[in-house]
Amino acid sequence: MATNPPKGPGRVGAVKDRDQVHNPRNNRWTKRDEGKQFMDQKANTRTFKGVRKIK
Repeated sequence: MATNPPKGPGRVGAVKDRDQVHNPRNNRWTKRDEGKQFMDQKANTRTFKGVRKIK
């Protein structure tokens, strides 16, 4: 029978080799990988959790 993982903080620290940039045209944040290719954009105006910000 499967069990739930232990309680705890989960991932600690920032996601490696990724950053996020702010797009002032639509006021959203876009996530980039280590090659600076765009990966994902937030549907709302909040930032990605645990990803370094580049202004």
